[in-house]
Amino acid sequence: MLAFLNSLPGAVAQGIIWGIMAIGVYVTYKILDMADLSVDGSFATGGAVLVACVTGGMNVWLAVLLATCAGCVAGLVTGIFHTKFGIPAILAGILTQLGLYSVNLRILGGSANKTVSANNHRLILSLRNIPQAVLVAAVITGILIMICYFFFGTEIGESLRATGANQHMARANGINTDFTKVLGLVISNGIVAFSGAILAQYQGFADVNMGRGAIVIGLAAVIIGEVVFGKIFKNFALRLLAAVIGGIIYYVVLTLVLRLGLNANDLKLFSALVVAVFLGVPFWKNKLAQKLNSGSDR
Repeated sequence: MLAFLNSLPGAVAQGIIWGIMAIGVYVTYKILDMADLSVDGSFATGGAVLVACVTGGMNVWLAVLLATCAGCVAGLVTGIFHTKFGIPAILAGILTQLGLYSVNLRILGGSANKTVSANNHRLILSLRNIPQAVLVAAVITGILIMICYFFFGTEIGESLRATGANQHMARANGINTDFTKVLGLVISNGIVAFSGAILAQYQGFADVNMGRGAIVIGLAAVIIGEVVFGKIFKNFALRLLAAVIGGIIYYVVLTLVLRLGLNANDLKLFSALVVAVFLGVPFWKNKLAQKLNSGSDR
C-alpha cells in the first residue's frame, strides 16, 4: 500500500495528461457522435514533432504549437477522406493512423524512438519533478477547458454541436455539415497531438508506438467521467473536466492493479474490459429502469 501511495502523484500526472487527450476524444465521440481512430497516430505525431523540434534547438512552446498544428493536419486528412472521398469515419481514421506511422518514423529520423532530456533542454514539465508536473498539467488543462468552453459557445461551436446532435436538421438549417465535421476532426486531433507533446516531455522521449491504444484510454476516461459525474456535472466545461478526472481515475486504478500483481502484458486487456464495463453501465441502467417501470405498471 505504501508503494501505491508513493506512486500516486505520478499516476495523477499521467492521468491529467491523458485527460487532455480525452478532451480531444470527447469532441469527436460525444459532440460529433463519431469514432475517430486516427487519434492513435496523431498522439504519437504530437510527441514526435515536439521531440524533433526541441532537440533541434527550437523553443519548447513553439515546438508544442507546431506539434498541435501537425495534429490538426492529421485531423484535416481524416476529414477530407470522410467528407470528400465518402469513406466511413472509422475507416478514414484507420487510414490516417496507418499513414501516420510512416510519417512519425520520418519525423523521428528513421528511429522508433528519440529522447529529450530535461538536463539538456528547457521543458515545460518533466517526470523528474512530479509535483511541479502535476501543477503545470493542471493549469494547462484548466486553460484548455476554458478555451473549449468559450469556443463551443460561439456560433460555429454551436454548429458543431448541432451537427453531432442531428445532421439532417443541421443541414436543413443551413449548416455545412461537411465543414463542421472536418473542423471537429481538426480540433480533436490538434488537442490529441498537444497531449502527445506534453506526454513526450513528461516521460522524456517520443515513440512511434506511444499512441497505440490511445483511443481506448481516451474513451475510458470519457466514459468513466460520464458515469461517475454525469448526473452532477451538467455544464459543458464541467463535462470536459469530468473526462480529465476520468483519466486520473483510470490511471490511479491502473497503478493500483499493477501494484496488486497484474501482469504488465495484460494492460491492454484490462483497458478493453474497463471500457466495455463502463460502456455497458448506461445500458444496464436503462434495462433496470424499464423492468422497474414495467413492474410498477402491473
